[in-house]
Amino acid sequence: MKKKIRYTFSSSEKTLPIYMDSIGYNHQELDFDRPEGYPYYHWLQTIKGEGLLEFADQRLILEEGRGVLLAPYTPHKYHPNYDKTSQWSTVYLTFSGAAIDRILNALQMNYSAVYRETESNLFYHFIKEIFTFIEAEQPYRTLIDYDLSTKLYEFMILIKKYGKLDDRLSTIQSYDKIRPIVEWLERVYPENIGLLEISEQANISSQHLNKLFHDTFGMSPYSFLVQLRMREAKRLLLTDVHLTLKDIAQQVGFNAVSHFVTTFKNREGITPKQYRDLHVK
Repeated sequence: MKKKIRYTFSSSEKTLPIYMDSIGYNHQELDFDRPEGYPYYHWLQTIKGEGLLEFADQRLILEEGRGVLLAPYTPHKYHPNYDKTSQWSTVYLTFSGAAIDRILNALQMNYSAVYRETESNLFYHFIKEIFTFIEAEQPYRTLIDYDLSTKLYEFMILIKKYGKLDDRLSTIQSYDKIRPIVEWLERVYPENIGLLEISEQANISSQHLNKLFHDTFGMSPYSFLVQLRMREAKRLLLTDVHLTLKDIAQQVGFNAVSHFVTTFKNREGITPKQYRDLHVK
């Protein structure tokens, strides 16, 4: 394949045990730096060339046939291994689900790790089959989430059965301790909350909570909250162009539009309006 492929799914079936958020192929993978991680489980596999993954002070080479499974909110960065190749072709999957932790716990895969195919191109061929299925089902996408849930589970079993565990990345144990508070923040970030409310919800001191968040994400609990608000604000800026900045500020938890604009510019380097104008054609 030489053409870039990307499918995203705004599934209404968030109660499915496991569901797909996105799937794609990049002929030429770009440089990515995600200090706050990604909000879903993320599978990234090399098809051609080499990539470099940086995670928790580790640098790992992703050669052909190697893939990494990253747990949610795991700070990381990756880019082509420019010392050896100018091209790095990849396939990827992002996913979550109401029972995702129980499923991956049962498979003993609920951690960030690098896997190697024991049969050449087995994972890649399976993902290509998913591309073919999605293309064929495009006119009939009403129930596609259920089919993709099945295929995603099959893919997890495939990795478990035919993937050799090359490297189990350093597990950040503090994430298990703050997982409930992260899931709570995902639900209540539009509300008028701050560090005090987060500490009360976690039932630990603000100092201890701050240490846990810094150990896990490299940022404070409040910075993590703002990150969630920025993520939703960017989505709204692009998906509903009729919303005013005041509307968006209120929907994502800012009391004043001026505070929203200032925070957005400090985080993204441009104003919300400039962001919308840049991405909405």
